[in-house]
Amino acid sequence: MNEQTETPPAITIGADGVDVHRIEREILEAVAAKRARGEYDDAAVARAERNNILALKDDKEFMERYLACLRQIVPVDINDFEIVERRSRLAPLLKALKRTIWKLLKFYTYRLWSQQNQTNGVLLAAIEIMDRRHGAEVAALRARIEALERASAK
Repeated sequence: MNEQTETPPAITIGADGVDVHRIEREILEAVAAKRARGEYDDAAVARAERNNILALKDDKEFMERYLACLRQIVPVDINDFEIVERRSRLAPLLKALKRTIWKLLKFYTYRLWSQQNQTNGVLLAAIEIMDRRHGAEVAALRARIEALERASAK
């Protein structure tokens, strides 16, 4: 989206003494500092970032965030989880039933999940390799273009 066709923000802040740009800058700096400390390297944040990733305008930034998100969400979680039952009278019976069903399903699907994790890992590795190769190729082509432009300018 170019600058001339960009839609205005949904909300605007305007009040005497409020420096919106300073506030925005402080928020962005705080987020960058937290991201650098690894505070946002969580699977839940990665899932939320999938929606925001489309808003990135820079190709390099897009790929870096996309690959970071993929690294976070690529493994299928095959661990046990707490079974919660809110129906008070039947809770113990239903929890026991659900645990039994979960064990049967886990036994049945564990191999599938393991294969999916392997496939996801291989696909992520392939994307990372292609990104590095294309990045190197683009850098080499840019260097070649610059050399040709310098040579033609002489």
